[in-house]
This record gives sequence, C-alpha cells and structure tokens, in this order.
Amino acid sequence: MAFSIRQNVAQQIVEAVKDVAGHDINFIDAKGIIFASTDIKRIGDYHEIGHQVIKKGETIEVDSNEGYFGTKKGVNIPFIYKGDVCAVIGISGEPEEVRKYVYLAQKITALILREHELERQEHNQKTQLNHVIRSIINHDYLNIDYLKDFLKDYRTTLNASYQTILIKLDSRYNPSNLSMIEKYIYQAFESTGSKLYTFNYANEYILLMEAEKVEKCLYIFEELGQKYSPIIKIGVGRVAELSHQHNSYQSAKIAIESLFADEYIAVFDSLDLEILLGNVGQENKQLYLQKTIEKISEKDRKVLKTYFSLNMSLKDSCEQLFLHKNTLQYRLDKIWRDTGYNPREFKDAAVLYVGLKMLGNE
Repeated sequence: MAFSIRQNVAQQIVEAVKDVAGHDINFIDAKGIIFASTDIKRIGDYHEIGHQVIKKGETIEVDSNEGYFGTKKGVNIPFIYKGDVCAVIGISGEPEEVRKYVYLAQKITALILREHELERQEHNQKTQLNHVIRSIINHDYLNIDYLKDFLKDYRTTLNASYQTILIKLDSRYNPSNLSMIEKYIYQAFESTGSKLYTFNYANEYILLMEAEKVEKCLYIFEELGQKYSPIIKIGVGRVAELSHQHNSYQSAKIAIESLFADEYIAVFDSLDLEILLGNVGQENKQLYLQKTIEKISEKDRKVLKTYFSLNMSLKDSCEQLFLHKNTLQYRLDKIWRDTGYNPREFKDAAVLYVGLKMLGNE
C-alpha cells in the first residue's frame, strides 16, 4: 500500500480526535495493528475488527467488549485516502454515544494528514531548491530539461538576468544571537520578492535575484549590514543569466574580499582595482603584504587609509584624524622608514594603497 504515516503524526491524530470526542481513540494500520492510541498500553496490539474494516472498507460497530480479539466496543471507521482504505479510526465507547463523532473524526484526520503532506511537499521543494541553487553557483551538471521544468514554479527561465547577493558570516565572530541574525537575513531575502535563496555550508547565505530589482533593493542589505557589522559581509555579484550565476557568485565573493574591516557591503560593478586583487593567489598575496602593510602598525594603517581616502590631502587628513600637521608628517615619515615606500610619492603610494586593499577585511 502506497500510503504511509509516521507514528508521531498518527498519535497527533488520535489525541486531536479525543479532544473533541472525549473517548479513547485508536489508529489501526493496514495489518490490523493499533499504530497509535490514547490508551497507550494498546499500542502494538492486534485489532481483529479493525483488520476486517480494512478488508471490507466498511464501518463496523461493536457493542460488546467480548468476542473479538483485541477489540473493545465502539465504532471503527475506514479512513480512505486517495481512493484507498489505508487505516481505521476506532472510537471506543457505546456505539450510540460515539457514532456522532464519526464525521468529525474523519475530517480531523484528513486535515492533519493534509497539513503534514503540505509540510513534506514544502520540505521536498526546499531540498530541491537548495540543490538547484548550489549546482548553479558551483557550475555543477544539471539536466537542462529538469532545470527548466523546476524553474517554471518560480516563473523564471535560464536566460533571465540575475545577480547573486552573497552574505557571509565572519568566522572570527561567534555571536550569541546567531539564530536572530539568520532570521533577519532570511527576512531580507523574502522582502526582495525572490524565492531563489539558500544556505551554503558553512557560513554563506545566497540569494539569486532578478537584476532589474537589485538597485532598488540595495537599501535592504545596506541596513542589514550596518545593523550587524562587523559580523556579516555582503557582496553583490555582476549581472549574468541565471544559468551563469556561477560567474555572478564568484564576483560577489571578490566584492566581499575587497571590503575593509569597517565596511560591510560592496557591489562588484563599482569595483576596479579590486577585480584584479580578487584573483591574486594566497601565497603571492601574503608575500606582498609582508613586504608592505604588515610592516606597519594598525594605528598607522588607519592613518594611511584616511590619507588615501582624502586624495592624499594633508590638510583634510589632519582635520579627519584630529592630528597636528607636524604629527601627521611624522607618521607618514615613519611609514616610509618602516616599509621603504614614501606615501607622498605617487608610485610608492600606489604600492601601499594596493597593500591596504589587498589586506581588506583580514
């Protein structure tokens, strides 16, 4: 028989029916075994009349506690699911008294099973969605016909223009309110109207979003990033067809890698130098940092970052950093001595600037 039900669901059914009927309820399976019951000691017993109801597909009333194996007086109703008699609901008690609960018992059972069926369908659909999104961003093989058919439910096609929104949790932080952060991430995804999102082990949340909607929804992610900085970092990938979102996903990762420690969102299309830096191998990156930025203190890096952000203006940098001009000059000279690169000279400044960008959010 195709129908199957978990024991905990069957137990939920009998308890819900008893709440209405006020009598013990048994849920009897296709072999005549009491599968769930409000009279716990009867679970696992053979119910002779229940087995007969399964075979005949008819309600059978019993007016005595004697005469049938494992059976007490009451009403035993076939439960028909998708055209098959798949279980029996037994209501214990005087038939005259419990007969009036037959219809309600059937309706309650049907409603609970339908609810669990919908939950199963939703779970299966979510599992499929997770698989599809991960396959797309990892450029794994997927049957094209299956993919086209699956995307119909989401009213989109493989050649539609999308962008990947990538949210990463910084592994250096272990927030006590992680479940709350995750809740707000999913709420942000939902508020965009796109249903193509998933979690990617171990710390990535991925949304595939229609490109035409991204710009007007950016504020959602800016607010989210600001609220949970520096725990989360957000990258917006470049525009690509849905079937080529692996490219957008990779560019969203580059966008995140371009962020400084105090930044929380970057859009790939607004990057320039960072596109090149995102493709530098880890070994070469480490060698470059050791020769440049790692030779100076965190305090001097902050000075350098401000100095570059203000177009190397001494006056503006002094005002921003609350430093006297002589103090700033001293700090820049110290960076020159420590690294061998003069921040006031364009070529040397470019080397140091690249080091700062390369350091990113490390």
